[in-house]
Amino acid sequence: MQLGLIGLGKMGGNMRDRIRAAGHEVVGYDRNPDVSDAGSLEDLVAQLQAPRTVWVMVPAGDPTRDTIKALGDLLDEGDLVIDGGNSKFTDDAVNAELLAAKGIGYLDCGVSGGIWGKTNGYGLMVGGDDALVERAMPIFDALRPEGPREEGFVHAGKVGAGHYAKMVHNGIEYGLMHAYAEGFELLMAKDIVEDVHGCFKAWTRGTVVRSWLLDLMVKALEETPDLEGISEFTTDSGEGRWTLQEGIELAVPMPVLAASLFARFASRQENSPAMQAVAALRGQFGGHAVQMLEGTPKSDVHAGAREKSDDSGAKDASGRRGHDESGTQDLQQH
Repeated sequence: MQLGLIGLGKMGGNMRDRIRAAGHEVVGYDRNPDVSDAGSLEDLVAQLQAPRTVWVMVPAGDPTRDTIKALGDLLDEGDLVIDGGNSKFTDDAVNAELLAAKGIGYLDCGVSGGIWGKTNGYGLMVGGDDALVERAMPIFDALRPEGPREEGFVHAGKVGAGHYAKMVHNGIEYGLMHAYAEGFELLMAKDIVEDVHGCFKAWTRGTVVRSWLLDLMVKALEETPDLEGISEFTTDSGEGRWTLQEGIELAVPMPVLAASLFARFASRQENSPAMQAVAALRGQFGGHAVQMLEGTPKSDVHAGAREKSDDSGAKDASGRRGHDESGTQDLQQH
């Protein structure tokens, strides 16, 4: 099968390699001419034989919307566009309607696998018409992991269902990651535990908490013992927010996702205004001492959780290193 692939970054470039390894022809386009097979979108479309299938793998939001609008002007009736990025599911109905007016099909595909997908395969969640899904199945089969199709691929439902499923997947991922993170902090805080890395590694076989994320946590601890020097500053892709918003809209309680998402927000604050207010209020109604930032020891906080230091990377009195926002490391979220 022949495929046009737009966006050849870390994910898209690896996907092109995997699809080609399965025996399919891929014409890729990227704004970086060093990796692109086509000089422009027009050139990409010209190199494809009708009926064309074009996979869009660019950042969500305006870049994806603009690319799909451009394809609507370039493609012909009977062609197919697949959005494989992390678009919000509400964009899919708009994109599908835009293309349908010109006789062009549309599928949305949530893709999970990150930088490991080239070797391990990608988890795929697809939304759209049955006939269009079947038409693109050779590409989906090339991308998914080896083994039973249903263990790495799902036709989740109507247009938007693929990105909705991927959104929920990422919401679950937030909670799993934070559970491992809390366990790490507690193990680090207890003086009788001398091999934190070994504890995580011991959980990778035979325990109910084993997972690929756990394997990645072990790998992170091997590469950076005790995660020393890594900043706690953690971003979010937006899908956790969308998932929580859906939970509110549908009255589905999601306390785990909410806590893990808000913890990411807290990681970006030099000093929490909310907790400043709590400290001040305790002083007002209970006469509790209000500790000030300058020169006040945090004797009731374990060393790994001391306040951010202006002297990035410098060791504090406990021997622990301060935090440096330039060294952010996150388990791969895809």
